[in-house]
Amino acid sequence: MSLLVIGSVAFDAIETPFGKTDKIVGGAGTYASLAASYFYDKIKLVGVVGEDFPQSEIDDFHKHHIDTEGLQIKMGEKSFFWSGKYHNDMNSRDTLVTELNVLGTFDPIIPDSYQDCKFLMLGNLSPQVQQTVIKRLHNRPRLIVMDTMNFWMNIALDDLLETLKMVDVLTINDEEARQLSGEYSLVKAARKIVTMGPKYLIIKKGEHGALLFHEDKIFAAPALPLAEVYDPTGAGDTFAGGFIGYMAHMGEVSFENMKNAIIYGSALASFCVEKFGTEKIKNLTKDDIVARVQEFVRLSKFNIIS
Repeated sequence: MSLLVIGSVAFDAIETPFGKTDKIVGGAGTYASLAASYFYDKIKLVGVVGEDFPQSEIDDFHKHHIDTEGLQIKMGEKSFFWSGKYHNDMNSRDTLVTELNVLGTFDPIIPDSYQDCKFLMLGNLSPQVQQTVIKRLHNRPRLIVMDTMNFWMNIALDDLLETLKMVDVLTINDEEARQLSGEYSLVKAARKIVTMGPKYLIIKKGEHGALLFHEDKIFAAPALPLAEVYDPTGAGDTFAGGFIGYMAHMGEVSFENMKNAIIYGSALASFCVEKFGTEKIKNLTKDDIVARVQEFVRLSKFNIIS
């Protein structure tokens, strides 16, 4: 039984009010698989890079028990590259450069050794690629989590709607939930989105936490107030990886387990933003994570006195 992560493995160049970087490793597949590795040790990664991708970074995947048989290396080509600059509020950003390179023709090949997956994380890629992955699996995983964004809602809505029928959990932010549903109220938006296919919906609200919806149940998770946020680029992917990694660790799909998974995902994301790129989430300990989760518990725990 394994956890399969599909997503970009790429280079980023980032500028925030706290500083800027040259090319550093990023990508949804990178952040999600690293985050998941703290809860589960059978991670399989499917992605594509060019010959410019450092072997040292692939070695780091292996140190985290991430199987890279499904990571295609295209000789003579370059890896996906994105560059962006964040505004002072750290919630909005400008894209400076996008170079698809190998990602533009990405065909996700699923190795035979990956066919035992019971948990599937579909990182933010085109809905067509996400569908292809599901169709190439011999057996449907126990849990399929899908991330997407407003870009695909704008240019590939029909394909996105078809993909939604094939997944169990959708993770999007509040702006995307409103766009997809046409509803401003997030409760009404959630009710409409779950009729499109996913049984569970997670709406990420950045510095205001996250919401989990299932049938008539709602769970609100807080966000941890941080003194310094250096780089929010991979926070959403780290959250998703932590979420599905915890679910794979527990093995049972339930609303209660998902509530805890959201807290663990949020804890991993809070580490991610404290440094540029993957620097912080590559070097955590279990004690670090337990202590951070306890901060979330203290943040939201209270007693009613009447």
